[in-house]
Amino acid sequence: MEQSMGADRPVVRVADLESFAGQEVCLRGWAWNRRGSGKVRFLQLRDGSGFVQVVAGEQDTDAESFERMRHLEQEAAVEVVGRVVRTEGKPVEVVACSVVQLGGSGGYPITPKEHGTEFLMERRHLWLRSPRQQAILRVRHRIASSIRGYFDDLGFTLVDAPIFTANECEGSSTLFATDYFGEKAYLSQSGQLYMEAAAAAVGKAYCFGPTFRAENSNTRRHLTEFWMVEPEVAFMDLAGDMELAEGLVHRILAEVLEHCRPELERLERDTAPLEAALRPFARLSYSDAVEILREAGEEFTWGEDFGGGHETIIASRYDRPVIVHRYPAACKAFYMRRDSDDDRLSLSMDVLAPEGYGEVIGGGERATDLAVLERTLAEHGIAPEPFDWYLDLRKYGTFPHAGFGLGLERTVAWVCGLPHVRETIPFPRMPGRLRP
Repeated sequence: MEQSMGADRPVVRVADLESFAGQEVCLRGWAWNRRGSGKVRFLQLRDGSGFVQVVAGEQDTDAESFERMRHLEQEAAVEVVGRVVRTEGKPVEVVACSVVQLGGSGGYPITPKEHGTEFLMERRHLWLRSPRQQAILRVRHRIASSIRGYFDDLGFTLVDAPIFTANECEGSSTLFATDYFGEKAYLSQSGQLYMEAAAAAVGKAYCFGPTFRAENSNTRRHLTEFWMVEPEVAFMDLAGDMELAEGLVHRILAEVLEHCRPELERLERDTAPLEAALRPFARLSYSDAVEILREAGEEFTWGEDFGGGHETIIASRYDRPVIVHRYPAACKAFYMRRDSDDDRLSLSMDVLAPEGYGEVIGGGERATDLAVLERTLAEHGIAPEPFDWYLDLRKYGTFPHAGFGLGLERTVAWVCGLPHVRETIPFPRMPGRLRP
């Protein structure tokens, strides 16, 4: 490592360079690309906040630094001291007076040529440095920030749900089991049941964290480890639940469109569908959705759950998300409340995103009657003992309540226009993918 030369200059991030026009600054980052020969050389420098062109002229840069520019390797860590120059109509540049290499990068494996997905996934820890992946990370950050802001503004309390659980939530076939000091434990599929307990304490609660599904699914929509936000609200019905979900999606889209335009442009995302989704969502019953499928030529039996292809057909009728409600109780979880007007139906809902992205939110009202829950547990073949604490919520002050879960990665995929969820999370976990 060479000695730093920028101790007496302000160390500035690329994103803040505009404010330092005409001044000498110190930049620290990585060499993204270099070119030039003769009396002028150019370096594209990135520092995590942005990219800037560094210009090294034979008359401006010390001889050692000028020669060093010729040999800098891609992704070498560097320190540049230079003057910030603004040219009308162009981004600012930095005219270097010195360039120091802080860390080498010989043989960096991800070069500007095309690489296959498997090659890049094996080097995900390095692939994250690319402009496209940086843009996705920033959009993901903004979405997560808007989610927290939405619930905080509405007076929700963040309550962290455990990751180790003794009970299943969605079904035993999709659980990761592990030994827990001689007792069987599972990695959580959902924090919802715990949020029901929290809602009885604080009225409006939400959790936001990782969840796990053990399905051996290799579709473009599935991960084995993903993040969900799960609000639960005391004394809320299905209509209120749908309004809460729609408001959350609107908040996400509004903030991304306001703050992430450069990232969306980097991803070549057509923003028109996102802007259309800021309008009120369509709503239709499960039975009406079935008619859409049949009109489209699908052989579909009433009572079945929708697959990804079915969701795509239904959503394609609209230019914005659609909320499908009142699914058959048989295809929903044991805790869903039945519709008093038709016992075959549950007071449930899914938000389907357009453009083929499918379900991004699922939720509904929860059953409040103890006897009903005990019966549905038996009908689903679920042992009641691990749910003693959950059934207590119906013994001691049972109350109507509703909530939902939003999958962060599916939402990121839709907002960014990505063909697969593997790029939506920094280090994706899928069947056969446990590293890096």
